[in-house]
Amino acid sequence: MGSAIAPGATPMMGQVLALKAEAGDALLLVRMGDFYEAFFDDAREVARLLDIALTARGEHEGRPVPMCGIPVHAQEAYLARLVRAGRAVAIAEQMEDPAAARRRGAKAIVRREIVRVLTPGTLMEERLLDPRGRSLLAAVFPAGDRAGLAWADVSTGELAAGEVAAEAVADELARLAPAETLTSASLPGFDSLEAERALVRRFGPGAAEGFGRPALAALGGLLAHIDRTARGAPVRLQPPRRFEAEAVMAIDAASRASLELVRGSGGTRAGSLLAAVDRTVTAAGARLLADALAAPLARREPIEARLDRVEAFLANSRLRAETRALLRQAPDLARALARLAAGRGRPPDLAQIRDGLAAAGRLSALLPSDGPLGGLAEALAPLAELSQALAVLAERPPVEASAGGAIADGADPALDEARRLATDGRAAIAALEATLRAETGVQSLRIRHNGVLGYHVEVPSRHGPVLPGSFLHRQTLGSAMRFDEPRLRALADRIATSAEEALAIEAAHLARLTEAVLAWADAISARAAALAACDMAAALAERAAEGGWVRPELTDGTEFAVTAGRHPVVEAARQAGGEPFVPNDCRLEGEERLWLVTGPNMGGKSTFLRQNALVAVLAQAGSFVPAAEARLGIVDRLFSRVGASDSLAEGRSTFMVEMAETAAILRGATERSLVLLDEVGRGTATWDGLALAWAVTEALAARGCRTLFATHYHELTALAGQQPGIALRCARAKEWNGRLVFLHEIAAGAAPGSFGLEVARVAGVPEPVLARAREVLARLEAGEVGRGAAEALADLPLFRAASPPAAPPRPADALRERLRAVAPDTLSPRAALDLVYELVRLVREEASGR
Repeated sequence: MGSAIAPGATPMMGQVLALKAEAGDALLLVRMGDFYEAFFDDAREVARLLDIALTARGEHEGRPVPMCGIPVHAQEAYLARLVRAGRAVAIAEQMEDPAAARRRGAKAIVRREIVRVLTPGTLMEERLLDPRGRSLLAAVFPAGDRAGLAWADVSTGELAAGEVAAEAVADELARLAPAETLTSASLPGFDSLEAERALVRRFGPGAAEGFGRPALAALGGLLAHIDRTARGAPVRLQPPRRFEAEAVMAIDAASRASLELVRGSGGTRAGSLLAAVDRTVTAAGARLLADALAAPLARREPIEARLDRVEAFLANSRLRAETRALLRQAPDLARALARLAAGRGRPPDLAQIRDGLAAAGRLSALLPSDGPLGGLAEALAPLAELSQALAVLAERPPVEASAGGAIADGADPALDEARRLATDGRAAIAALEATLRAETGVQSLRIRHNGVLGYHVEVPSRHGPVLPGSFLHRQTLGSAMRFDEPRLRALADRIATSAEEALAIEAAHLARLTEAVLAWADAISARAAALAACDMAAALAERAAEGGWVRPELTDGTEFAVTAGRHPVVEAARQAGGEPFVPNDCRLEGEERLWLVTGPNMGGKSTFLRQNALVAVLAQAGSFVPAAEARLGIVDRLFSRVGASDSLAEGRSTFMVEMAETAAILRGATERSLVLLDEVGRGTATWDGLALAWAVTEALAARGCRTLFATHYHELTALAGQQPGIALRCARAKEWNGRLVFLHEIAAGAAPGSFGLEVARVAGVPEPVLARAREVLARLEAGEVGRGAAEALADLPLFRAASPPAAPPRPADALRERLRAVAPDTLSPRAALDLVYELVRLVREEASGR
């Protein structure tokens, strides 16, 4: 493979071109001795992405060939940067020794083959992965109004698939956040029949049962891609589990971004709910917690089981502390196992299996054998036979087996003897050097070693001619001469033989240990999962103890009652600044299932909305919650339209995005859903926005879903007396010594105003602008500007309850009086248009004699 020579090319460039044709769109890196080198357009791209020098090597078709290279010993750091840039990288290795190529002929070149293609979703090397984050490969197969969805984490062996509504694919991908996504349009291999056969071959009979055709097709594309990139190396995957969308709380992509569950606004963990909650001490536990927060459960039984574990650790602080101390000693079993299974394991991976199993066994003995933690204790039971086999490993084996020392001294007598001979041989080198100095009288004589000559005698050039005839000249340098010597050659052979024998014995041990580990792979995977679950439960208990969090009471009803609830992220930030967080109650139940929340900007409305959503997420993830008490009916779908943004890349304005998200809520919300809406309608003209906000409020109240609706449209408060299920709440603020003070308290009733000008003053708007704004506001409130709009509002039946009082009778010359009252410089474009319509109406009324 990869050795065909392109017509007109040198043998080397022909091989590179053939390999590139095989690599396709992937960047090709070719092993050339101690470097991986890229050529042609790949070289330009690699040099740009890595910011390294672009040079040239030889010519092709009369032009220099662009080339750049990265050292083999530092490859992982460079590869990580290329893959994080979203590029696939094909690795072509030397498949034979250069000496073997020379024996085939003078023009023969080293045989090279592509041994692996690295893509963002198929990584398993430790340095290429985020230890605390998953690296998922996803595949989507559309099938009408449904879609098959499959995903895998090849670094741990996780494999899952299921079907979702076609319109929910984007939301599910937002939940999974895959590093790489495959589609049937971009990749062949999506064949449900072939996938079914492949699953049976890989996992045995029954592996494909329970999956519909779209899910099987997605699995087929996924497995085909994994096999293609692995290039024949075995990738260990667990039998696919069936994903049921109904089993988790549905959260659309916009709501997920709004709530910052596992990633903050900057795209990292910073500022997210995960960052505020995470107290895990293992990488696997951190990944499991992130999964739990990204996909809260929607069924009571598994949630209660998680809460039981957290409560057990919370109630026993000593057990919690000892458990966390043991967990800190547990390496990442799942990822070490995956590397060993794929043939990419190194001695430290075997040591991680050994140390992880040891930590699991100690933890099994520590945990109670009954109660909520009994299942974990059983799942962590020791694997005595395998642990005993792994005991032959050195405490800290070298990264590369070729360095020697992976097997502990005393583990194998034959190995110890070979090592002794090699060690004694090196000591004998020093003794022979002393003997040769004495015999020749050349005190500057040295015995040295390099990869070409091996062991040799080196003397300054002036002493070379006086050495005895037993010294065989090998090489002359600028200032030194090098020689062979019979006693040195015999000793070197003995050293080489012993060292090679020791490495061969170690290699046999490592192969047997790898085979033993793979024979216990399923049992190791089970212990890896139990360690992660134990870490998550203990960590959530630690967080609950830190913050005084309480266990939520989950019900089969539709209530949402939180006493003294807090926002975990904002509270942590305020505590860091030495400021307290003001807790608030929220009760969406009975006759108050929709709260209209009014109040000033910066008053805490958005924080209040988000904190209640996060309480629901935490509770259904299996965590205690930041509140004094919480009684919650299971939330099936969570909608959060809090915060405004546009989508310029898609050509959508803020208002268009807002309406699209609102439409999704109105289509999908049920009486078991939790809906958060903040300032719906603000992105368009005032009256259009008010009309939309009014209609949306009525629709949600009629549907009966639990809703928090924050608004500056005070006209909406009239709905509280007209529509069942609507209650009024406000974010309190007060003026103190001429300044606005935000109390961050949510109280009953409507806010007396929006305090917009006061907020503007706090933000630093200049006083002349504020003075002018107060003047305009006074005129607006007196009806001097925009009276036409106010009269139009009174004509809309929808707003009669909130219509302004009727205008006083106009004077006889109404047109002149109206024009006299106009301040042209104060008119907005909308107010000017309203004025034109009003003036036209006045003229027509006078003309008709009315």
